[in-house]
Amino acid sequence: MTANVTTPSATTPAPTTETAAGAGGLVRAAGINSLGNVASRVLGLVREAVIAATFGATGATSAFDAISGVPKMVYELLVGGMLSAALVPVLSEYAEDENNEALSEILSSLLSLGGVVLIVVVILLEIAAPWVAPLLVGGFDAELLRTATMLTRLIVPAIFIYGISGILQAYHYARKRFGYPAMGAPAHNLGVIIAVVLLAGRLDIASLSIGILVASVCQLLVQLPGLRGTRLRLRWRHSPVARAVMRRILALYAPVVLSIVVQNVGIIVDRNLASRTVPEAITWMTKATFLIQLPLGLVSMAISLAVLPTLSQIDASGVDQEALHRFKRTLSRGLRLVLALIIPAAVALLALGPPTIALIFQRGVFTAEDALQTWRALRFYLIGLPFAAIDLPLVFSFYAQKDTVTPVIVGIITVSLYVLVGPALAFWAGWGFTGLVMANSVQLSCHAMIMLVLFSRRFSGLGGYGVATTALKALVAAIPVGLIGWLGRALLEPMVPATFVGRFVLVATLGGLGVIGYIVCARLLALEEISTLTATLGGLRARVAPRQGDQRS
Repeated sequence: MTANVTTPSATTPAPTTETAAGAGGLVRAAGINSLGNVASRVLGLVREAVIAATFGATGATSAFDAISGVPKMVYELLVGGMLSAALVPVLSEYAEDENNEALSEILSSLLSLGGVVLIVVVILLEIAAPWVAPLLVGGFDAELLRTATMLTRLIVPAIFIYGISGILQAYHYARKRFGYPAMGAPAHNLGVIIAVVLLAGRLDIASLSIGILVASVCQLLVQLPGLRGTRLRLRWRHSPVARAVMRRILALYAPVVLSIVVQNVGIIVDRNLASRTVPEAITWMTKATFLIQLPLGLVSMAISLAVLPTLSQIDASGVDQEALHRFKRTLSRGLRLVLALIIPAAVALLALGPPTIALIFQRGVFTAEDALQTWRALRFYLIGLPFAAIDLPLVFSFYAQKDTVTPVIVGIITVSLYVLVGPALAFWAGWGFTGLVMANSVQLSCHAMIMLVLFSRRFSGLGGYGVATTALKALVAAIPVGLIGWLGRALLEPMVPATFVGRFVLVATLGGLGVIGYIVCARLLALEEISTLTATLGGLRARVAPRQGDQRS
C-alpha cells in the first residue's frame, strides 16, 4: 500500500467546505454516540466497582462472567451481527421516505418474526442449561457447574428482550437518530447496579443474573419513545416489500452467521481454557476487558456507527470514481478520528493501569492480588487495542457495500489462529491465563491487518487520505501522556494514601495533565482531527451559552 499523506494527490480533490462540514457532522454524530457511551461507561465503572466490592474474584464470579456471555453470544448470532451487516445498511435505503410507511411495515414484520424466533431460542436454552454450562466452564468442579447452570437459567430470558431492543436500535440508526440507542447502554448499566444493590444480600451471586434481566428491560424501555409516529402491528402475513427486504437482509446476513458461530466457538474455547487455569482467571480477564472496552466503546464503536449509514448510501463499486472518493474520504475521516483518540487512550491505560484498576476494583473483597492479576491481563490486552479500534470501521466499510463474506473469511482465519496460539501459550509455554490474553491480542491484530490489506486491494487503498500520517502524529503526540503517567506515578504514588480519594486524585491529576499534554502536542503537530474535535465542542458550547444568557435575562 502506498504511503498516506495529508496533502491531496492528483486524484484526490482538495478539501472543500463540504468536506469540512462532513467532518464536523461526523464528529457531532459520533459525539452523540459517545455521550451515551460516556454515561454508560461512567455507570459501568460504578457497576464494576459495586460487583467487585460485593463479590470479589472467586469461582462463582468467574462462573457468572462466563455465563453472562450466553445472552451476548445468542444476541449477536440472531440480531447483533445482523444489525451492522444487514439491518442498518438495508433499512437506511428506506429511511429517507418522509411518510415512513414502508419502514413501519418492514419494522413490524421484523419484530413479529424476530419475536417468535427469540421465544423459541429462550425455551430451548432453558431446557439445555445443564449442558450449556460445562461448555463454557468445563474445568470447574461439580458445585461451580451447578452454580453456572442456575445462573444460565436465570439469565437466558434476557435474550428475547435484547433481540427486540436490537431491532429497534437498527431502526433508529438507519434514521440517523443516534440518541435513543445511545441511552440504551446507560440504562442497562443502571439496571444492573440497582438489582445488585437491592438483591445481593438476599440472592447472593444469583442477583447478578437477575440484574442482567432487569438491565435488558431498562435498555428496551428507552428505545420506545423513538417509535412515536411509527405504526407497528403484529404481522404474520408480510407485504411484498417487507418480504423482499427480509430476503435481502437474510442474504446479506447468511455469511455472517458462520463468522459469528466461529467467533462464539472462540469465546467458548477461551472461557473453557481459562477455567482450566485458576478459578478466578475469568473474572480477572473480564475486569481487564472492561477497561479495554472503555476506549473502544467511546471511540471506535461510536465513530463506526456514525459513518455506517453514510457509507451504506454510497456505491463504491468503482464505476463512479467520485462516489469511490466520497466513500474512502468518509471512511478515512472516521479512521483518522479513531486513531487520534485511541492511541493516547492506549498509552494512558499502559501508564496509569495499576492505579486505575485499584481505583475502580480494589475495595471490599476484591484484593490487591486480584488487582495485580487484572493488571497482568490488561498489559497484554493493550497490545491489540489499536488494531481492534481500526478493525471495526474497516469491517463496517465492507458491510456498507453489502459484502458480508470477506469479514467472515477473515474472522474464521483469525479465530482459528487463536485456537492454535491460545493453548500453546497458556499450557505448553506455561503462561497460564495471560497466554490466552496474548493470543486474543494476536487474533485482533491479525484481523485488522488482513482487513486493511483486503480493503487496499478492493478499493485501491487509502493513499492520499492521511491515515498513516495521523497515526504517526498521534503516536508522537501521545509521548507526553506516557511520560506524565510514568514519571508522575514514580513521584506521587509513594505520597498518595491508598484510599479511594487518594487514588482518584492521582489518576485524575495525571490523566488530566496527560490530556493537556496531548492536545498541546497535537496542535503543534497540526493534528487536524483534534482541531476539528475541539472546534466542534467549542461550537456546541457557543450555541449553549447564548441560550443560557437568554434565560438569565
